[in-house]
Amino acid sequence: MAKLPSPKKIWRIWLGSQSPRRPILLWSPTDKLVLLMVCLLVAIFSSYKLLAVPDLKPGDIAQSNEIAPRDAKVIDSKDLKEKRQRLKERFIQVIDKNQSNNLEKSVFQKIKKLRTLKDRNLEVDLNKINPTDSEKIWLDNVSESEWEEWKEEIKNASKKMLSQGIINTLAYDQLNQASSLQLIDLGEKDSPNRSLGSKILSSSFYQKSNLKVDELKTNILLENLINKDGINTIKVKKGNIISIKGEPISSQEFDILEHFNKVSRSPRPLKWLITFSESMGSCGLLLMIMRREKPRLKARHGLLSLTLLFVVQLTKNWLGPLASPMQLILPPTLLLSQGIGTTTSLAWMAAASLTWPSSPNELSEVRLIIACIAGAFIAFLGRRMRSRAQVLQIAVFIPFGALLGQWFVFNQVIKSKNLNFNSLSFDPNSLFNETLIISAILMVTILIIPILENTFGLLTRARLMELADQERPLLRRLSREAPGTFEHTLTILSLAEEGARVIGADVDLIRTGALYHDVGKLHAPNWFIENQKDGVNPHEEIKNPYKSADILQAHVDEGLKLARRYRLPSPIADFIPEHQGTLKMGYFLHKARESDPSASEKRFRYRGPIPHSKETGILMLADGCEAALRALDASSSDKDACKTVRKIIQSRQIDGQLKESSLTRAEIEIILRAFVSVWRRMRHRRLKYPSFNSR
Repeated sequence: MAKLPSPKKIWRIWLGSQSPRRPILLWSPTDKLVLLMVCLLVAIFSSYKLLAVPDLKPGDIAQSNEIAPRDAKVIDSKDLKEKRQRLKERFIQVIDKNQSNNLEKSVFQKIKKLRTLKDRNLEVDLNKINPTDSEKIWLDNVSESEWEEWKEEIKNASKKMLSQGIINTLAYDQLNQASSLQLIDLGEKDSPNRSLGSKILSSSFYQKSNLKVDELKTNILLENLINKDGINTIKVKKGNIISIKGEPISSQEFDILEHFNKVSRSPRPLKWLITFSESMGSCGLLLMIMRREKPRLKARHGLLSLTLLFVVQLTKNWLGPLASPMQLILPPTLLLSQGIGTTTSLAWMAAASLTWPSSPNELSEVRLIIACIAGAFIAFLGRRMRSRAQVLQIAVFIPFGALLGQWFVFNQVIKSKNLNFNSLSFDPNSLFNETLIISAILMVTILIIPILENTFGLLTRARLMELADQERPLLRRLSREAPGTFEHTLTILSLAEEGARVIGADVDLIRTGALYHDVGKLHAPNWFIENQKDGVNPHEEIKNPYKSADILQAHVDEGLKLARRYRLPSPIADFIPEHQGTLKMGYFLHKARESDPSASEKRFRYRGPIPHSKETGILMLADGCEAALRALDASSSDKDACKTVRKIIQSRQIDGQLKESSLTRAEIEIILRAFVSVWRRMRHRRLKYPSFNSR
């Protein structure tokens, strides 16, 4: 039985299907965790509404045409809510028995404390009662029978007052007056027993209440009041259209749908799981396609694409039915096509379309399709635009082309179905305004691309063209301080550019990388033979091959320092160490072994790394062949040049310098012939004109 390949092996086959030797940049566990979290966020925000209860609300887009199954009268909930809001301060209160018992106990406790006044050894807190002298005299002289009658009268009065209800906002003097009226049987108003009793009741009930709101009776009252004024109802007849697919659901339509049980009050876990899985799969597939296009893709590039997907998803949820596919899909597609590549931008657009909410009608589906077609044009053209002015033209012409496409399709649909503009889910007259908005958003995207270039390490065509300008400070300094190196650079540039062109590699990248690959020689130009004057070679003066090897390695290290200082993008800075790889410094190794045969070869090798892309591999070959081709005699044939180039290339292959560059044997053979054709142009002969002596 055949053994199935492991997922890791399948992944390796997927990445290496175009060229098995392409090196893969491994991501750290932290990078993988961050990317996984962003994928989860995209999936969650794409699907969480399927767990929402209810699944519809006023303002949502109707997903289907709904027809009333029978006649009905439906209460207008919006009108009912407004009436309830106006009557919200009306309520019914009832006696709270527990609170009444507590207040009655408070009265009994005060009566009990008053009785203790006869015992002069007890201190009683009567600050709230403040008995007068006449009331104290009455307390001292009252008999037991009179005391019991007085106490019973107080208890009966408290029960009467509590049964009528006590409110906590009644003023103390009003409460005292009411208490005195309840004790009228105790004698005159100013009699000490009556006044003392009213003080006990007032102090016990002041700022207290034994009432509570009865929700049931309050609701009955509100319903009666509402019915008295009349409730608006919605009359529905059998066969009436409740909602139209693609149009926003009004409050009244929602009431009708809910009346006929068309609104789900339970979550949909199965559909949520499917949508969640689709979103996670789209994010994973997007990363796989990006890494297949660029195996040395950095994690922050993947993070950028997923973040854009997450922002689009948030915007869709926020805008709801107002979300426009054109406005949300085109700007990120332009950004990714400029910064990463055409395949990545197409994959991102596909992921954004797959996670788009299900289209409610045909016209919305048409708008999404047109947005994808316009996005495809941007993806293919954006990477080929060589200046920001050309990119601006895309920002203008593509949206207006999409506008014409939408008008044509909508007119055909309207004519075929006899529709009116008012029956559409959007206003076609606003398409022109939308086009202007899209153009403005694309222009803003172009403006922020330079910021994102530095933040995420992107490298656009326009940026490459700017860096290749030979008037830039670093290149001007190279031509001024190391003119021999600069001329050497231009020659290598011609070779490498032609080599990249014939095999379909990135010509703009290799041109810019070639211009900067030897900037490290600025640290000591006269130590390199192309800059030496009058035949003076400092290496012969020091006669120390180890120090000479360190100086050669230093031009790589110093070049990387200059790249950081001048903020060169990492794909350009990679040309500085990779064009030398781990090559041997053969001349100085030979010198070292003349005096010490055991000299280590590793000590006389560049520290690398070896080329990790076709472009840096081509530059290494061009750098090695330039001096040899220049040294050929004028009488040398193409066969001689081809033999020389082949010998150099084979030495690089045998040394293992090209094993991670993904250059195939066929491509190397094509590059070899391209180098020879450039050499042929470089050595073209000119006619020798006779000289005339002027008299």
